[in-house]
Amino acid sequence: MTSRPCITRLSDAAADGRPRAATAQARRPPRDNARRAPRLVRRAVAHPSQRETETVQFAQAALEAGKKEGLQLAVRARYVALAVIACLLLVINPAWDQLYYVALLGLFALIGWAQVRVGRVGVSRSELALLFCDLALLTIVIVVPNPFGTTHWPVAMQYHFGNFIYFFVLLAGATLAYSWRTVVAVGTWTAALWAIGAAWVWWQPDRDPALTARIAEAVGSDHRLFALISPTAIGFGLRIQEIVVFMIVAITLALAVRRSNDLLIRHAAVERERGNLARYFSPNVVTELSKHDEPLKQVRTQDVAVLFVDIVGFTAFADVRSPDEVVRTLREFHGLMEQEVFRHDGTLDKYLGDGLMATFGTPFAGPRDASNALRCAQAMIAAADGWNARRTALGEPSMRVGFGLHYGPVVLGDIGHTCLEFAVIGATVNAASRLEGLTRALDCALVASHDLVSRAKLELGGTAEPFASLTALEPQAIRGLERPIAIWTQPRTRP
Repeated sequence: MTSRPCITRLSDAAADGRPRAATAQARRPPRDNARRAPRLVRRAVAHPSQRETETVQFAQAALEAGKKEGLQLAVRARYVALAVIACLLLVINPAWDQLYYVALLGLFALIGWAQVRVGRVGVSRSELALLFCDLALLTIVIVVPNPFGTTHWPVAMQYHFGNFIYFFVLLAGATLAYSWRTVVAVGTWTAALWAIGAAWVWWQPDRDPALTARIAEAVGSDHRLFALISPTAIGFGLRIQEIVVFMIVAITLALAVRRSNDLLIRHAAVERERGNLARYFSPNVVTELSKHDEPLKQVRTQDVAVLFVDIVGFTAFADVRSPDEVVRTLREFHGLMEQEVFRHDGTLDKYLGDGLMATFGTPFAGPRDASNALRCAQAMIAAADGWNARRTALGEPSMRVGFGLHYGPVVLGDIGHTCLEFAVIGATVNAASRLEGLTRALDCALVASHDLVSRAKLELGGTAEPFASLTALEPQAIRGLERPIAIWTQPRTRP
């Protein structure tokens, strides 16, 4: 049987000598059975390079989703912040010339909309250009006087309003959507633009030298006070302080963004491993596995219900069909069977060409493992009957399916050295496969051992509906077992 790299299959089932389907994944000779159960972080082992590639792709998808959500959140936060700032401006300065700044807030809203439109993971010149436009526009708004203002103060008076704090609004928005490098770039660009703005203001002539002279005369010889209140004073020390503090905050936030992205990638990897687990275990078992560090490593013996399913005569069907039709048929069949396994809290052990093996009570025993297995097999019979009805309506031949069930002790535990697998080993597995083989000789749909039926009756009560269709037969000799075992059968549905 072909298998994926670094994954082995162990099976002491299917040793009854029956012909198997000539599919791309035929059954191996009988050996001890091992569960292909992925461990929480290291299971579902593929070739290392392939696994790394898949992890990178999964992380890339997570980053793309995170970037998209972050941009949408950032633009919504921007719109709210702009609305608050617009109201604040009109409350603090109730003058008509303030409408100039309110109108400029619309440009910031437009830039935010454009950032969402062009946003993507990775280096994007368009996004960087829009971020730079954000910062450059804010610098101009802060250092350039209102052209519609009624006052003609010196340009340096713009620094007396303390509007540098608005750069922190843009920095906060960047942390929601961009990488840590971009956050650092925002801090660096802000520092550079703020320095350029200060140089431009310094270059401007004094618009009202008479006002400056009167203030100097009033202050007298107190040069420090004059430097603070002079309308032409740029306050280079304060400007440097603003730049340094802003860079400290930007770098700190960049570290937080980097940590957040690392956590996102790790979370994506964990979710990918949960997805791998979900391929083998039912959702409730996946949830239980995620609560334990290494729940599969402990070697132990416990009672488990084992179910084998096989399509009878699939070899002859496959010999006269195209490969595409064979694979399509198997996918339809496996999909129906897999659905019932998970719906009844079972674990899909493996696909065996034209059949499958499932267990109930692994990796953790439950209060209704035997009854879940029985109900699952009966639900599979109903699903197979419906599938055959649809095939018949389309002019395709129906498929005869056999089911074997047994309940008993098995050995559970990891095996292997580099490539680990969770093995389910024991005579119970062999017996379940042999019971499925008896469906041919007994011309029935299902053969269940008395051990499983008696256990299911204890779990459900003897009058429960699943037992109504079962018929008890004399003990049967099973190859590989020392003693005959009593069995129960369920007849096939006749067309």
